[in-house]
Amino acid sequence: MIDEFLLDKLKDIREEHDIKQKDIAKKLNVSQPNYARWESKAKIIPLEKLNELCNYFEINMDYVVGITKYRFKMLNNNVLDRKIIGQNIKKVRLDNDITQKELATILHTNQSVISAYESGKTLILTAFAIELCLKYHVSLDKLCNRK
Repeated sequence: MIDEFLLDKLKDIREEHDIKQKDIAKKLNVSQPNYARWESKAKIIPLEKLNELCNYFEINMDYVVGITKYRFKMLNNNVLDRKIIGQNIKKVRLDNDITQKELATILHTNQSVISAYESGKTLILTAFAIELCLKYHVSLDKLCNRK
């Protein structure tokens, strides 16, 4: 499961920019209580919303989720493409010589979920993406094709 140190940066980044929860929640088109749950880690921010937040603050995902302590300015308005992310997941899996079933076991899910991710039918859950990146030393930004 995801370590406690991950996803600690949401509040810090928001406060650095002197933005209130209600204002960033509005920017992300979510309720303030929902955004507050992400900051408190009661819930994990969905990958699409994480991408929007990173685009807004022009920052790399790896820093925000705690995969790295290094912050990079990212100027592009990145859009997540489920098919490309799926291809990247498959590449990580094949590069590490594991089956969909083995990856499913690692992520505590089932093979059909991995298949749906790899085919681009479903966007990978943030928690699974982070676990995959940590286990196989892959950048979340790279996995999500952020440039």
